[in-house]
Amino acid sequence: MQAKFLCCILATVILTAIYPVHAQQPTKVFRIGYLSSTSSERQKSRKAAFQQGLRDLGYVEGKNIAIEYRYAGQKNERLSQLVAELVRLNVDVILAAGAPAAHAAKSGTKTIPIVMQSGDPVGTGLVASLARPGGNITGLSDFTVGVVTKRLELLKEVVPSVSRVAVLWNPTNPTNPVTLKETQTAAPALGVTLLSLEVKDADDIERAFAVSLWWGAYDSRKTDHRARGQQPAAGNSRNVGRCGCWRSDVVRDEFRRFISSRRCLRG
Repeated sequence: MQAKFLCCILATVILTAIYPVHAQQPTKVFRIGYLSSTSSERQKSRKAAFQQGLRDLGYVEGKNIAIEYRYAGQKNERLSQLVAELVRLNVDVILAAGAPAAHAAKSGTKTIPIVMQSGDPVGTGLVASLARPGGNITGLSDFTVGVVTKRLELLKEVVPSVSRVAVLWNPTNPTNPVTLKETQTAAPALGVTLLSLEVKDADDIERAFAVSLWWGAYDSRKTDHRARGQQPAAGNSRNVGRCGCWRSDVVRDEFRRFISSRRCLRG
């Protein structure tokens, strides 16, 4: 539901960005560039929600709108090449799904409108401010960075005895260094020692769990996938549970309440 809501909003923002420019050309078939650092499979649900959002607004792919999909397949170094392809295709607007895609799009064009979804667009230098982003970029922030401290607090609440926490982060994702810094700032007050582990691909994940086992991190003591699935973990996506980590309903519900309160405070 959250993904569908987000994608419907993005669809509306995209059409707002491109329609005024071509208001006198009702027969024009708009072309959207859809850019993601992940794979087509991982974007499947969001892609479907995005397409549905467009249909709800009267735009049907293959009839009055065309979408060029580009996926980096978890290889962020490919994003600049994919942006260049979209620029050559002269798309009307680029939808950048996630911080890596958004930063690549910003570097690749100063003229094509970019609609992004990012965790901390201000903190990572993507835009000047949420109220006035400036340049050719607009979009949404999911406030991923804003809940980092709360995430660690909830993990401590669910497992009071935890004293060592392994933090897996991807240095090629512009949002991750910011979230890591926030986590490091929050840890001492909670009596938690952090182990920072860089993870760029699937092989790195196996290595990270092996290092955590040696170090004695509470949530990473075993490398067997079945055993690992019994360990508590906190993240900003339902994929945390799908990938083999245990997450309680308490954590999930507390996150929902916390995020809702932030939305109210921000208007």
